[in-house]
Amino acid sequence: MLAQELAALEAGEIAATDGGVAFAGPWPLVYRANLESHIASRILWQITAAPYRNEDDIYRAALALRWPQWFGVERTIRVNVAAIRSPLKSLDFATLRIKDAICDCFRAATGQRPSVDTHAPDVRVHAFLTADTVTFYLDTSGEALFKRGWRKQAGEAPLRENLAAGILKLADWRPGIPLYDPMCGAGTLLIEAALIALDIAPGARRSFGFEKLANFDRAVWQGYLAAAQARERKPEQLAIFGSDLYGDVLKTARENLAAAGLEAVVNLKQVNVLEAAPPAPGGILIANPPYGVRLEEEQALAEFYPKFGDALKQRFAGWTAYIFTADLRLAKLIGLKPSKRTPLYNGALDCRLFEFRLVAGPMRRPVGVPDKPE
Repeated sequence: MLAQELAALEAGEIAATDGGVAFAGPWPLVYRANLESHIASRILWQITAAPYRNEDDIYRAALALRWPQWFGVERTIRVNVAAIRSPLKSLDFATLRIKDAICDCFRAATGQRPSVDTHAPDVRVHAFLTADTVTFYLDTSGEALFKRGWRKQAGEAPLRENLAAGILKLADWRPGIPLYDPMCGAGTLLIEAALIALDIAPGARRSFGFEKLANFDRAVWQGYLAAAQARERKPEQLAIFGSDLYGDVLKTARENLAAAGLEAVVNLKQVNVLEAAPPAPGGILIANPPYGVRLEEEQALAEFYPKFGDALKQRFAGWTAYIFTADLRLAKLIGLKPSKRTPLYNGALDCRLFEFRLVAGPMRRPVGVPDKPE
């Protein structure tokens, strides 16, 4: 899905890999990708790759880079290191060595060194270690891209905005198709759908890391931003519906919608999902049910899932339901046969997006027929 987004932005050399997509293009593509991508977490600019065997090799590779050409010494920095199959015993020590190399480079060039800020740095440097190669990146996004700049309250178990947007694309939802989230929580899925429907760039209300880099061209950036804002559709009530059992949860959703300027766009209602009526004859239902962390919660959910399946079967014939969950028991307990299952992660949580095509007539799995293995 992210590769498709980048292709639409006219990126080149697109290559999807585990956990990301590599691409290339002229520098202004950085502005567009950060502004327009609904799905990306960060846009990282690869600046070099080098072989290494130990922390001293990593230090020398970092020291060889001309950091002052990319940002000024007055910028605060943070270094992040991630690794797969690295022989190093301590990533924290590798992080410290890279930080030292950057500071030593600046001290040699300017007589000063940048300060470190681990909470809100101006510039983020990323290093990724494989078994024998270190790759350095500058983070052009700054704060993670799922932080759209509108959220007032997160709710108890918030769905990240870029994950919500990805689920909408995996469900093949498009503006004009009725959308219903019967357990909407803080309203993330509804807001992401409204942004898509009104053609609002997800990054139009926030700042980015590339604004702190030396090659930032404010005029070019302002041109992209103005063009994105000019194409936005005027807010109007859409066929996007949400509900939740709890009034305080809906209050949070309304506050978030208002912060995003979308309070008049989405239809909200307080109702028990087991009693909810479809807001249209057909459409796409997407739900992210709670999952239990304590034994009594797991038992309550084991009783809830069959009732939820009955409600979908009895009330939502003609709809396609997508259930996103970290509780992998759902597929067996809900009593409906999934037509598709997509592995996803919500942070570190192993999750599934189950698709159920709700048609009139029997849908239940015959007794004694096991579900397909995960």
